[in-house]
Amino acid sequence: MADSSFDIVSKVDRQEADNALNQARKEIEQRYDFKGVGASIAWSGDKIVIVANSAERANAVLDVFQSKLIKRGISLKSLESGEPQASGKEFRLESTLKEGISSENAKKIGKIIRDEGPKSVKSQIQGDELRVQSKSRDDLQAVIALLKGSDLDLDLQFINFR
Repeated sequence: MADSSFDIVSKVDRQEADNALNQARKEIEQRYDFKGVGASIAWSGDKIVIVANSAERANAVLDVFQSKLIKRGISLKSLESGEPQASGKEFRLESTLKEGISSENAKKIGKIIRDEGPKSVKSQIQGDELRVQSKSRDDLQAVIALLKGSDLDLDLQFINFR
């Protein structure tokens, strides 16, 4: 019998992120506490730029955006935000959506699988994803449970389970 396998990836559905941003923008335009403070949120290339007249308002806009991401099923582990920076009379806050597994994180995941996972499981790094193989599907499911329970600072998805 051939080996079973699955891939570990860290991807963000760009369309869902765009929908979340548009919902947040509409809510900010409607809410009374954001009236007249120059609060806005928009894409700027691959970055999300939040502009407001105070650092607190910029963080409030970020909170609205985070709540929309959660409702759309996007983990906050994939959102990386800085601190509001003063830029003239306004404050700018830039955020990015992290995608892909860095080689450092891939090595961490591989070490967790080797140390704590079933012995028949092999993992190999393939670019910005990991392929995990084993003869037993039960062992692969144990690895998925192990990784879901581990405290990693990135959002993982498990695809191509065969």
